[in-house]
Amino acid sequence: MENIYRTKYLILTGLFAALTSIGAYIYIPLPISPVPITIQNFFVFTAGSVLGKKYGFLSQLIYLLIGAIGLPVFAGGAGGIGILFGPTGGYIFGFLIAAYIAGLGKNTFLMKLLYMLLGLTAIYVLGVAGLILITKVNLINAVTIGVLPFMIGDLLKVLLSASLSVKLSNYVQR
Repeated sequence: MENIYRTKYLILTGLFAALTSIGAYIYIPLPISPVPITIQNFFVFTAGSVLGKKYGFLSQLIYLLIGAIGLPVFAGGAGGIGILFGPTGGYIFGFLIAAYIAGLGKNTFLMKLLYMLLGLTAIYVLGVAGLILITKVNLINAVTIGVLPFMIGDLLKVLLSASLSVKLSNYVQR
């Protein structure tokens, strides 16, 4: 029974890495920011919340690694290690931590929501740090271009993910 459980989680880990990749193709570039709007973080939070901290983190590590070797899985079909050291790299590294944090929440809507909001905070912190390092903007400008345009959409994605995750977690854990 242990092998079936592990196999199921490994398959779902790969699936969430693929879904995060697909989420990168659903994007809206913003003229005021080098960071586009995507639905990737919806899949990041759902991966962590449904798979738990270990497999959620692993799903995002797979995503990051396949993008780093050049597969076109980053926003807009970009790929290569250079993306990780560009203006959006901090956000991508934040996916790892966010999935892990989202995986810490118990299977109630409020707990999943709380941990996803903490994960979103981690994405924002690493993303803003990356913007400051790469684009040489100050903290206020980094928050203005790297957080503020995304907050409402990200909060909606977190709410949807928390709601869906409660249902999916019950199904996956059977």
